[in-house]
Amino acid sequence: MDFSYSDEQRMLADTLERLVADASGDAATSPALWRTFAELGLLQLPFAEELGGLGGDGIDVMIVMQALGSGLVRAPYLAGLLLPGVILARLADSAQRERWLTPLLAGEHRLAMAWQEAASRYDAHSIGARARRQADGWVLDGTKQGVLAAEAADALVVTAKLDDDSLGAFLVPSDSRGLARRDYATIDDWIASDVQLDSVVLPIDAHLGGDASEALDAALALGRAALCAEAVGAMQVACDQTLAYLKERRQFGAPLASFQVLQHRMVDMHLNLEQARSMAILAAASLERPASERDYRISAAKAYCGEAARFVAEQAIQLHGAMGMTEECQVSRYARHLVMFDHHLGDVDHHLECVSERLTAA
Repeated sequence: MDFSYSDEQRMLADTLERLVADASGDAATSPALWRTFAELGLLQLPFAEELGGLGGDGIDVMIVMQALGSGLVRAPYLAGLLLPGVILARLADSAQRERWLTPLLAGEHRLAMAWQEAASRYDAHSIGARARRQADGWVLDGTKQGVLAAEAADALVVTAKLDDDSLGAFLVPSDSRGLARRDYATIDDWIASDVQLDSVVLPIDAHLGGDASEALDAALALGRAALCAEAVGAMQVACDQTLAYLKERRQFGAPLASFQVLQHRMVDMHLNLEQARSMAILAAASLERPASERDYRISAAKAYCGEAARFVAEQAIQLHGAMGMTEECQVSRYARHLVMFDHHLGDVDHHLECVSERLTAA
């Protein structure tokens, strides 16, 4: 099967390579970079043309995320654009799209997706947050954890159970009375937040459509496929940096790369990388399939990429020796990010269980 890029996709990859090369350090999180994303059409890329997007597909998103992963760019493309954007695209009415989605795609404001809770772990539908209907609006109560990109978001897309136990999605401005946020750093230097909703009063139009279950599943599927691509980008650089170090570092009068046992370990790293790349392509190409098949394929991809990411991270650190654990060694940043990848949007155990349930049912 031919997995080569089209001319447009090659141009996109080349543009991103140059952009990522300049987006290091503080520049990776600056508002100027987000405006550059908007100017290049990267924010519009994943969304349909009738919504103001460019009609890109899963492979286009894969190219973007792989580039961001290769540079460890901390721009909230996944957490602040893809996840909340899919919810808005599927559930919002025309007025809500004009108010929230159009400015999001133009880079004029940012959103974040608050769906995960401590008790439910990765089960997005078994949650404790509740939304009560009142005469002139809604009242939200609950706690969300591990919310990425919330510290710079103008509003949160929050999931909560309605009175009939169906799932609802709500737009909650970040300055809402009763909303409290605790920010903390993850091991790979991202900022996550725990969000407490204490009788947060919202207007009627804060509710996005009806049952949000299918929209949330679609958003998480896209997010997991995007994460697989991002992990492949990070794994590629970790492998390249490790090989360069083995060629440069000498022991017993010879480069480390000349020792056969270390050559075997580099081969194992590249095998895991290439197999993860194939699974990332599978995930990206499965987004338009029926929901059950889509989720099965993407769970399989996320589980494999999670194992491969941890393997590459551990081998990169060990082959660098003690210096691989230091902040000054760049490969340590990639290793920390690859370890965190496994825990975002479902770890290996969670997705293996999903695959096992599908196979058992079949």
